Formats: sequence, C-alpha cells, structure tokens
Amino acid sequence: MTSQVILREAAVTEVGETTEQDERKQRKHAGGRKSFGMFLCIVPFIVLVFLFSYFPLYGWIYSLYDFKPALGLEGSEFVGLQWFEMLVSSPTQMAQIGQVLLNTLAISFLGIATSILPLVFAIFLNEVRVPWFRSAVQTLTTLPNFISWVLVYMIAFSLFSSTGLVNGILTDAGLITVPVKFLDTSENVWLTMTLWSIWKGLGWGAIIYLAAISGIDQSLYESADIDGAGRFQKMWYITVPQLMPTYLVLLLLSVANLLNNGMEQYYVFQNAFNKEYIQVLDLYVYNIGMTGNNLSMATAIGMLKSIISVILLFTVNAIAKRVRGQSIV
Repeated sequence: MTSQVILREAAVTEVGETTEQDERKQRKHAGGRKSFGMFLCIVPFIVLVFLFSYFPLYGWIYSLYDFKPALGLEGSEFVGLQWFEMLVSSPTQMAQIGQVLLNTLAISFLGIATSILPLVFAIFLNEVRVPWFRSAVQTLTTLPNFISWVLVYMIAFSLFSSTGLVNGILTDAGLITVPVKFLDTSENVWLTMTLWSIWKGLGWGAIIYLAAISGIDQSLYESADIDGAGRFQKMWYITVPQLMPTYLVLLLLSVANLLNNGMEQYYVFQNAFNKEYIQVLDLYVYNIGMTGNNLSMATAIGMLKSIISVILLFTVNAIAKRVRGQSIV
C-alpha cells in the first residue's frame, strides 16, 4: 500500500514537472513571437536609417576621384588621396580651413554657453500659475522653431536692412543720419547668429525640460512646503538638481556635435561683407561643392568632418561613462 502511494506521488510530481516545463516552453515561445512582432514594427525605421544614414556613405568614394558630373564616376580620373593631400599642402587652403574651423567652433561654443537658457526658461515658465498665459507663452516661443530660415531672414531683412523698420525709426527720431548696417557687416557675426538661433529654438528646447519637470516626484515639493521653503528655494534645491541629468546629457551631445552647425541659417544670412566670419564647416563644404563645382574636395572635407564627429561622440561617451557611471549612447 505504501509503495502504491509513493508511486502515485511520484507520478503526480512527474506530471506536475512536465506541465510546468510545457508552460515554460509555451511562455518562451509566446515571448519569442511577441519579440519578433515588435522587431517587425521597427524594421521600417531600420530601413530608413540605413537608406538615409549608412547608404550615403558610399558617396565617400567620390573623394578618390576627380569627379566630373558630365563624365560620371566611371569616366572620371582616379586620383587616390590627392584631395586630402591638397588640404594640408596648400597654405592658402589651410588658412581658409583654419578660419572656417574658428567660425565653427566659436559659434558652437556660444551655443553651448547659452544652452542653459532653455532650462532656465522652462523652470520659470513652469512657475507661472495662470494656465492660459503659460500655454500662450509656450506656444509663442515654440512657434519660431517651425519657421524656415528663409522666412527668418525675410523678417531680419524687413527689420534690420538699411531700409528696414529699425533704421527707419532711428532716422525719423533723429538718432542717426546714415543707416546702420546690421546685416551687411562682418562685426559681431558670431553673436548675431547665436541670438537668432536662441530666438528660434528657445521654446522648442524648453519642451524636454518641461517634460522632465512633470516627472519630478511631487512629494519632494510637499515636503519642502512643510519645511517652509519658498518658491525660489524649491526651484533651486529641487527643480534644478532634478533637471541636471537631462541637461548634462544634452550638453554632452552638443559637445559631440561641435562641428555640426547646420547650413541653412548661415547660407541665407551670408553676403559679401560677412562671408569670412559666417562660413561654418557645413556651409564651406556646400560652397566648395556647389558654388565652386569641386564635389570631390567637398566630399573629402565632409568625410573628415564625419570621422572627427564620430571620434568626438565616442570620446564624450567615454567621459560620460566615467563621470556619470553610465554612457549616453
């Protein structure tokens, strides 16, 4: 009788283990099907990234040819590293590239120095207690981000050209007799372009900080209220520290993109008077390739810029991992 009970218990145990193993296999199979389904959802985005980010790298081959559009790549002469050698062998070319790099780095560092402004703006905007007024300010400051740089230049030209509104007001008021050249000058170009970028991107840049503020644990503010903290004390001791991780990540990404200033804003604002100081690296590549009709040289410079940017990204990522304990990419 005892042996029958033992055998029955053993059979029940074996059946239970088999059932558990079957359930584990079913969960694993279901998890695999779910993961595969999620993978299929991101396949279109992977394809887009490949088409627009990796496939164009094939164009680097143009830096090895004396490319002539009329002849095509097959009809163009293979010159190897000639264009790279010209970049470092010509004193005139080196001096020009040096000025371009100075413009690029100066504007980039001014952008980094003013990157704290969206954070400050978001903090103070969050303290506005009237909902409709806060929404109106956020909408009005975000709207310029969706205005093209061509329209921005039209606004700037209407206001600050020699016949613009500002010069007209100053002339009518008797403050000046000769129109002030706000746009047709090489003075303060870096600062001027930085101010236009701030005006265009301040509200948009504050959105991510406003989202981070909404995620702060409200019990921290409630505890501060109990302790008698004022509004500015809560901002300084709670809001700012909670936003610093987000700010540091964005700051490090800005450092990694030192050479990427964009081209559109500088292209529409450039003229014969400010070209020397407004020409950043992206605009310089465009001018060489399209205006100067030297696509091979432009490709070589763009290739070096991409390589340096990748090196900066990995360097900043390593610094972030050492300082913060976790990487940003």
